[in-house]
Amino acid sequence: MKSDIEIARSIELKKIKQVAESVGIPREEVENYGRYIAKIPTHLIDEEKVKKSNLILVTAITATKAGIGKTTVSIGLTLGLNKIGKKAIVALREPSLGPCFGMKGGAAGGGYAQVLPMEKINLHFTGDFHAITSAHNMISALLDNYLYQHQADGFGLKEIIWRRVLDVNDRSLRSIVTGLGPNTNGVTEESGFDITPASEIMAILCLATDVDDLKRRIENIILGFRFDGCPFTVKELGVAGAITVLLKDAINPNLVQTTEGSAAFVHGGPFANIAHGCNSILATKMAMTFGDYVVTEAGFGADLGAEKFYNIKCRKSGLQPKLTVIVATAQGLKMHGGVSLDRIKEPNMEGLQQGFGNLDKHIRNLRSFGQTVIVAFNRFASDTDEEVTAIRHHCEEKLGVGFAVNNAFADGGEGAVELANLVVDAIENKPSEPLNFSYNEGDSVEQKIEKIACNLYGASVVTYSIHSRKIIKLIEKMGISHYPVCIAKTQYSFSADPKIYGAVNNFEFHIKDIVINNGAEMIVAIAGEILRMPGLPKEPQAMHIDIVDGNIEGLS
Repeated sequence: MKSDIEIARSIELKKIKQVAESVGIPREEVENYGRYIAKIPTHLIDEEKVKKSNLILVTAITATKAGIGKTTVSIGLTLGLNKIGKKAIVALREPSLGPCFGMKGGAAGGGYAQVLPMEKINLHFTGDFHAITSAHNMISALLDNYLYQHQADGFGLKEIIWRRVLDVNDRSLRSIVTGLGPNTNGVTEESGFDITPASEIMAILCLATDVDDLKRRIENIILGFRFDGCPFTVKELGVAGAITVLLKDAINPNLVQTTEGSAAFVHGGPFANIAHGCNSILATKMAMTFGDYVVTEAGFGADLGAEKFYNIKCRKSGLQPKLTVIVATAQGLKMHGGVSLDRIKEPNMEGLQQGFGNLDKHIRNLRSFGQTVIVAFNRFASDTDEEVTAIRHHCEEKLGVGFAVNNAFADGGEGAVELANLVVDAIENKPSEPLNFSYNEGDSVEQKIEKIACNLYGASVVTYSIHSRKIIKLIEKMGISHYPVCIAKTQYSFSADPKIYGAVNNFEFHIKDIVINNGAEMIVAIAGEILRMPGLPKEPQAMHIDIVDGNIEGLS
């Protein structure tokens, strides 16, 4: 079979204004970024149309390092829905350069279920990530300048919590010292870099409702603390307007197209293991304004992306998904069943069945939110009919959930017709109930963390570092305990230990640190050894990316 990039190149793309018109977006509102990409202004969002649209979340079992294929299934389901005569749009996150040049080589779907032009989407796209990086680091520069210019006045901060960001996996930048050299180089300070998807600016962009809300949230970002313990914010720095200017174009959702020419919105890109893992509220609502069915995905397994989609994104936006689709693969199930990673492509019925526990636990969790759930089996060439039959029987007979095989990777929309029909049937006959959140806004920070860790992950006890206890007290003092919590942990396990697969239970869940995202209005609880700046593998994907005869190679 052709590679993803060969398939992408073989497809004759529609002009982006033609794609826009096909779903009812006026040509005059389309801001072209070349022939095949556009920004769509946020004022076109119609809340009444949003209420009538059918929102579908795609999530997954706990992922292998190669992933489970949520993006491919999300795009494939959208193609399938359009194939059976529904007006469907997909809303996805933007890929980060870090994973593209590190582990993945791309994140625009796969095979005949991609969003296009995939090279541009995977690389610089419309510059949203660069705008977020620039805005974040502009705040850093302005803060350092403020400290330098006012040091003679006796001004100083006891602690600076605002780090820098870069959309590159670079472990060497996790901890740095700035301002070395002569006094004219600034105040010497310890600092460090996170990856751009972990930036609070990224979270703010994805949660903001308009430009005014964006500016308000930027004003509220906490940069550090004075010696009296009071927070020092961007508002006090006096630069929120300037930072908003840097983001005035980035806030508008990006319109592209699928491999079959249907509309797709790709906007925002927070990771789900270190941030809230969902595309922007504005892009989702834009898609719901123009689509009768909207498919969106949340990062990594359902314990991360889906939980945050419901408890953070939906809670703050009022969105109510009609259905949740959970993606499973035979390889993923076998990994969770104890089969070694080098043998998960081989037939192993016992290992497959042992891995059902991970799927079952995710489905129980999703149902606890009031969601109607169906399973999409993302089929690979190595999967046997016997394995598919066993998974179908387990889902339909033992769990009582719908099951469909997704072959969109190989066959495009035609390969997702079974899944599309199942989705429509479920929405028409048994849609999800109103969301039942994991915790109440009035719960304490500890109660919120413990309800997620114990009720969803399976922890028996949650422990806290001395530092995280201090931050919780500060949160209470600031009166922001009502913020939702965003737990940062490994994507490879229900626990905080990436080596424990399956459906682990009765473990200690340790909160190492807590970060106040006052602008994003959420509290990030960091568990275990999760890093907000990833490193590169021994053989990064960058070694396989090249340009040959004018064509890019190596993007999956």
